Amino acid sequence: MVETAAQAALQQTGVRLTPQRLAIAAVLAQTGKETSAQELYERVRKKHAYIGRATVFRSLDTLVSAGLAQRLERPGHVSAYVWCEPGHHHHLICTTCRTVEDLGEEAVAPLAETIARQRGFRVDHATLDFYGECRTCSSRHGRTRPVARRAMTPLSTRARI
Repeated sequence: MVETAAQAALQQTGVRLTPQRLAIAAVLAQTGKETSAQELYERVRKKHAYIGRATVFRSLDTLVSAGLAQRLERPGHVSAYVWCEPGHHHHLICTTCRTVEDLGEEAVAPLAETIARQRGFRVDHATLDFYGECRTCSSRHGRTRPVARRAMTPLSTRARI
């Protein structure tokens, strides 16, 4: 089922279908968590031993360009990737279990409006990734209040034009 959905998404965006790209997209879509290129490579190789590391990196770049994946930042400036449904959205990334949840534009639009009103800056496009702890992990650790603020890295909230 996941492979069919990944195949449909690739076809919809006009990305050339190759067996390797389809295998990589299917595994990334199935993961449901942010994953590094190396982790993805290791997972794909379990079923498709012929796939090379460079193919995984090139395919990830293609998926990101097509809007089917997004590059996220892990601590230490390590890139990780997550499968994305087409359409503009943002992400909530749990730093404990690594799950990624889509966050719709309606949650971020008030921030862009405030920036425009207070700063006179017209936002054309924004991509925001929020890093923290999901509800499940938070309750598992007995945290009911928001966790103390940590300094955010420059790339954890980034704008893309």
